Amino acid sequence: MLRDGLFTVNNDHCLKDPAFLAAYARGVEAGHGVDSGIHWRVHVALWAAATAIRVPGDFVECGVNAGFVSSAIMRRLEWKNVPKRFYLIDTFRGPIMAQYSSEEIKAGRLKLAEKAIASGGYVTDLGRIRENYAEWPNAVIIQGVVPEILPQVPADGVAFLHLDMNCACPERAALEFFWPRLTPGALVLFDDYSYFGCQQQAEAIDAAAAILGVNVLSLPTGQGLVIKPQSSRPT
Repeated sequence: MLRDGLFTVNNDHCLKDPAFLAAYARGVEAGHGVDSGIHWRVHVALWAAATAIRVPGDFVECGVNAGFVSSAIMRRLEWKNVPKRFYLIDTFRGPIMAQYSSEEIKAGRLKLAEKAIASGGYVTDLGRIRENYAEWPNAVIIQGVVPEILPQVPADGVAFLHLDMNCACPERAALEFFWPRLTPGALVLFDDYSYFGCQQQAEAIDAAAAILGVNVLSLPTGQGLVIKPQSSRPT
């Protein structure tokens, strides 16, 4: 079966695991029954989150929208029993159009965002968002624009950072802001890193990663992954 643009002749038993299916179903529930067919991306996100649960620090997601991925993670990890907070950061009114670069506009990213907003692809009902996360008291919803809102996030240590803002400027800014706060072994997952049409996001993240001394693992799901090293790079 084709999912996330992938077809494999290898064993996909991970997508049939009852725990995975329950987590994925919770993501669909967050989206009010809309199944985006992102099974492989959710599988990667669940693996990254389960790995990060052993790392000191809280979880952060920038670009929440309906809450598909973060809801799946919290369902899988039984988040109400986890002694961490999950900070969920979004405008909850769609992307900020002024943040798109001229290159992104030429690539059609602005038109895609406008079309998504017009068709209801972005959740703007904050009450609906709060209702979705009500079962997890340690889920913290923060409404605001990245990067301006980031200093208000009370997380001194971060173990897991998920970036899904569909725009280069806020994604690079979030990576650079949180990098000093990421604890060694923390994972950063980029949702759109290697998607066709998202080249500007990849270039922005790569430029930041080069300064930070790390490389991004490009995944066939379209995601990108970075693990913060245990120590600084050799000099």
